[in-house]
Amino acid sequence: MLNLIPLPAFDDNYIWLWHDEQHAVAIDPGDPAPLIAYLDAHQLSLEAILITHHHRDHTGGNLALRQRYACAIYAPVNPRIPATTHTLHHGDVVELAHPPLRFDVIATPGHTLDHLSYVGHGCLFCGDTVFGCGGGKLFEGTPDIMAASLDTLLALPDATRVCCAHEYTLANIDFALTIDGDNPALLERAAADRATRARGEPTLPSTLALEKATNPFLRFHHPDMIAFARQALHCADPAPAEVYGCIRATKDAWDATRP
Repeated sequence: MLNLIPLPAFDDNYIWLWHDEQHAVAIDPGDPAPLIAYLDAHQLSLEAILITHHHRDHTGGNLALRQRYACAIYAPVNPRIPATTHTLHHGDVVELAHPPLRFDVIATPGHTLDHLSYVGHGCLFCGDTVFGCGGGKLFEGTPDIMAASLDTLLALPDATRVCCAHEYTLANIDFALTIDGDNPALLERAAADRATRARGEPTLPSTLALEKATNPFLRFHHPDMIAFARQALHCADPAPAEVYGCIRATKDAWDATRP
């Protein structure tokens, strides 16, 4: 049996962990301490690490974990990612024997230019490309680049479980309500996810269907978001990347007003 666990790390990160009661694979273990504690408590052997991008809160555990477990580390081509043993490109496949897992590698630049996502077993590990009801900031990419990456993810099956790297969902919902507050699916999600967090539970994984229905960063083709961008940009016919860029700029300005 394969088990998928979101391990909290730092203030709001998740380290995603697959295991089969003996062997484990971790995605983006920025902090090795909670991962080591879980592995030790459950007597698991860490066989591999998958890295989505070079930011320290995703890669900070690589050296310690590689030294402790001699695990393989799969990552984008970037010298800033420590201890990489296998470099990956768009279209590659990661296939592991223990635990028995197979992931398709998808390039999803935008948050960073090296960003990869991993798809397998009905799950999308999207790092900082998509969050619950939100999306990653453009530290290195452009709206056009990110919109193309999101179009790739939008083509995945609706039932895909979306495994993001941060618990940002409630704040993202608060923002989404400011630009899409008449969306009944978003209003329903707001109530459900607030109740989930009140119980101390993660809001993730979500599903791609839920994100398509409620996440403004994945709704840049939707008439409601096009209408929002048309008014904000004073543009009669904004292109999809312009709609996405308008949503991103509005969220960045909203973030700047928060304590």
